[in-house]
This record gives sequence, structure tokens and C-alpha cells, in this order.
Amino acid sequence: MIRVLLVDDQPLIRSGFRALLDAEDDIEVVAEASNGAEGVARAREHRPDIALVDVQMPEVDGIEATRRIAADPDLAGTHVVIVTNYGLDEYVFHALKAGAAGFLVKDVEPEDFLHAVRVAARGDALLAPSITRRLIDRYVSQPPRPKQCLDQLTNREREALVLVARGLSNDEIAAAMVISPLTAKTHVNRAMAKLHARDRAQLVVIAYESGLVVPRPSERG
Repeated sequence: MIRVLLVDDQPLIRSGFRALLDAEDDIEVVAEASNGAEGVARAREHRPDIALVDVQMPEVDGIEATRRIAADPDLAGTHVVIVTNYGLDEYVFHALKAGAAGFLVKDVEPEDFLHAVRVAARGDALLAPSITRRLIDRYVSQPPRPKQCLDQLTNREREALVLVARGLSNDEIAAAMVISPLTAKTHVNRAMAKLHARDRAQLVVIAYESGLVVPRPSERG
């Protein structure tokens, strides 16, 4: 069972999400919160698998709430997915840097929304295609950071990191590298551990920031 926390200052939004999620056999909404501070408290109380967090909220916004959840060792199993009306670069960038596992806009189709919850629960990075393009555009417009942080990775771990940044799942990485899915998962997990990345979303950020992955022309919009 996937346990979900809803954090949004609009009761109508929360009730809509709850109705959609609770109708699924494998998903349960365990708590709700109307602002970021309350959201962090509910997360610590219920230890959900997923926290669906709005960006703009009173008192403590979604970015700061994400940062507090990601920094809490007791909440290492909680994946934050930012949900907002705004597909803006700064929100995406700061949310991922704060430790978000993904980013969705509120006009997403119901089936895509449910798929997103399940993807995030598996620990995979989740970004809507339109958000991914904006994120890539940001890295195109700035010089890459030094690659020294990647020196500790093996060649296979670097290869896996590149494929994670391209949006591939573990099964797809396994096929591309001609290895088993278990070995692919091991390479990804070791890269996460060595780079101190909380999840795959942060691996994507590191790959682009370091310049290891250069956006292809077709990805630039």
C-alpha cells in the first residue's frame, strides 16, 4: 500500500486529490495539511511514502517544506512530489535542489497523476515532459560545474548516471548497457551513494550541473 500525505492550502484541491487517490486499491491518503509547517509535522507523524506538496502556501512554502523533509533522516523513505499550477524554471530548480523526487502541474490528466504517485513511490525521478524541457533549458544557459565530483564513480556507474539523466528506467538502463536489471539498479544505487544524492531526481541535477550530460538539440525546446 502506498501511503500519501497531501499538503495544499486549498481544501478543494486536497479533497479532489483524496477522492482520486482513495479510489485506488494500492493507494491510501493518510493525512492532509494546509501549509508547509503542518505538512512537515504530519510527515513526521505518519511517515508517508509520498508527500504531494503545493509550492505556494502560507507560513512555510512547499520548497522549504521539501527541504525540511529531505533533511530529516527519519523521513528518508518519504518522496516529495511538488504539485503546482506553475511550470516555472525557478520552482523546478529549487524544488529539485531541495530534495523533491518530482514535479507535476495540476492540470495533469487523472491517469497520469496516479501513475506519477506510483513512479515516485518506486523511488524513480518524475518530471512532466514540459518541465523537463524547461529544466534542460536552464542548464543550456549556464556553464557546467566542474566534473571533479564524478571522479569517484566507475565507468559503468557514470554510464548508468547518464542514462538516468536521459530519463531511462532501470529496465531500460539494463537493456542499453546489456546487463541485468538488478545490476543496473546496483550501479544507480552506488552512484547515488557516492554522490550523496537522495534520489534519482538529484542524480539528474548532478549530471547536468557537472556537464556530464549535455542536452541534445531536440531536447532544447
